Amino acid sequence: MSAIYNRVALIGLGLIAGSMAHGMRRAGLVHEIVGTARSAETRATAREIGLCDRVVDTAAEAVQDADLVVLAVPVGAMADVAQDIAPHLKPGCTVTDVGSVKRAVIDAVSPHIPEGVHFIPGHPLAGTEHSGPRSGFAELFDNRWCLLVPVEGSDPAAVAQLRAFWQGLGANVEEMEPDHHDLVLAVTSHAPHLIAYTMVGVADDLRRVTDSEVVKYSAAGFRDFTRIAASDPTMWRDVFLNNKDATLEILGRFTEELFALQRAIRMGDGDHLFDYFTRTRAIRKGIIEAGQDTEAPDFGRTKVR
Repeated sequence: MSAIYNRVALIGLGLIAGSMAHGMRRAGLVHEIVGTARSAETRATAREIGLCDRVVDTAAEAVQDADLVVLAVPVGAMADVAQDIAPHLKPGCTVTDVGSVKRAVIDAVSPHIPEGVHFIPGHPLAGTEHSGPRSGFAELFDNRWCLLVPVEGSDPAAVAQLRAFWQGLGANVEEMEPDHHDLVLAVTSHAPHLIAYTMVGVADDLRRVTDSEVVKYSAAGFRDFTRIAASDPTMWRDVFLNNKDATLEILGRFTEELFALQRAIRMGDGDHLFDYFTRTRAIRKGIIEAGQDTEAPDFGRTKVR
């Protein structure tokens, strides 16, 4: 594939940005990748492993003459980063992000985008529980979805270029309105993460279950809760604080469903439980049929990354 952008700047060098760097090289999507991160340790690691063509010390330096700028920092840091880079953005360049909340990112970043710069929020629906510059790999986005959330007045040509870029990384691309995006993600990602954190927290609080038993006898369900609950705490703190309304709405519905199941268990209503589990089982089948997971016992995850 021929290059889509000449120079891409990655602000933040964790799992997503690192995987983007590997994916860009795999597909020959860009001529130069420039990266930076807030932590000197992260920058040093990125230099050591050759993650980018150049790793610089500041975001302002990273974005100079970049055709695409990717904000891959926690949602709570977006506004400060946008303010820092604004005077240094090249006219005609595109700024995007990879945050899993979109309304809050638009509100934080849009005021700082100069005239003549294209701001096109995005969200690749891909990830693992790992973080840091060593965690990325080129295949992360293969056959996963990337949602683009153009703001009012977004240039169609710039959107098409960014779409082609993500497709070059292996992703399926769709456009979505920001508030709808935040509601959908509250269902598919944010509430499940909060429930996983809660279940692991409950196990930790049950003093009659020793630490060794929780670890030694972790069946698939609890084990996978712990995998989700191992995700980056800063990122998830910011997600919940910045997608408050949608997450609370979904948690309210979850609580209603949980009460109904509690009643069915208490009343011995096996028919209700069987019908409910049959209906929810079909969701899993649909995910596999859509190519978003496999029937492998390890849920398609490799043992060692």
